[in-house]
Amino acid sequence: MANLKEIRSRITSVGSTMQITSAMKMVSAAKLKKAQDAITAMRPYADKLTELLRDLSATLDDDSGSKYSEQREVKKVLVVAITSNRGLCGAFNSNVIKEATRLATEVYPGKEVSFVTIGKKGNDVLSKRFNVIGNHNHIYDDLTFDNVAEVAEWMMNKFVAGDFDKIEVIYNKFKNAATQIIMTEQFLPIVPVENEANKNLDYIFEPSKLEIVQTLIPKSLKTQLYKSVRDSFASEHGARMTAMHKATDNAKELKDQLTLTYNKARQAAITNEILEIVGGAEALNG
Repeated sequence: MANLKEIRSRITSVGSTMQITSAMKMVSAAKLKKAQDAITAMRPYADKLTELLRDLSATLDDDSGSKYSEQREVKKVLVVAITSNRGLCGAFNSNVIKEATRLATEVYPGKEVSFVTIGKKGNDVLSKRFNVIGNHNHIYDDLTFDNVAEVAEWMMNKFVAGDFDKIEVIYNKFKNAATQIIMTEQFLPIVPVENEANKNLDYIFEPSKLEIVQTLIPKSLKTQLYKSVRDSFASEHGARMTAMHKATDNAKELKDQLTLTYNKARQAAITNEILEIVGGAEALNG
């Protein structure tokens, strides 16, 4: 059994760790509220804009289709992996990295797969194994639509230029503080929803259907990527809050166990001292 000094040292160390994890949990909870409000307010707008875009794209003639809808033989793929700049958030980052690895090795074997990372953690791991052509850690320093739109516009230009035939985005979709869902969404080319209902939609177009769609598509794509980053940002704080909550509970349990061990060891030491004193007194009397 460890001596009393060692146990006291471990109790102090665990207590300090518990204070840190508890503080991190409260910080993440405060940040989560703001991030959750932002994505909750934005999601209906982004989803409706994407739905409208696909509906309108389905009504366009093939010869007037958007350059962002061009279907090509998939030879070169770009995967955008959205992670975080910091760790201590459970499986939040590792789940994205696993899905990105699966896409590259199982879904697109034999294809030329490149990566763009948003978040330091994803870049650190993926850059050791795959071709990472861009890293945008700075986005989290000032998470605004304009900053994310620059990345989206770069991706759109690369697709139009033929540098990539398909672009996929992987991120954590926020459900609640304890649950994040790994999402893999096709960013480009745009896939119209093919059904008769879409073709018979009764829209009034001013000035023209084609001009509206061509104006709407870039905005929709930028909004789609911004929503993905916002979703991931809220998920990160939810995952970290949950992870730190569990870490705090585990630290408390360990501290209680160590305290019990310390009390037992102290009691045993006191008993031994009493026995030594009694034995010494009997020896003197004898």
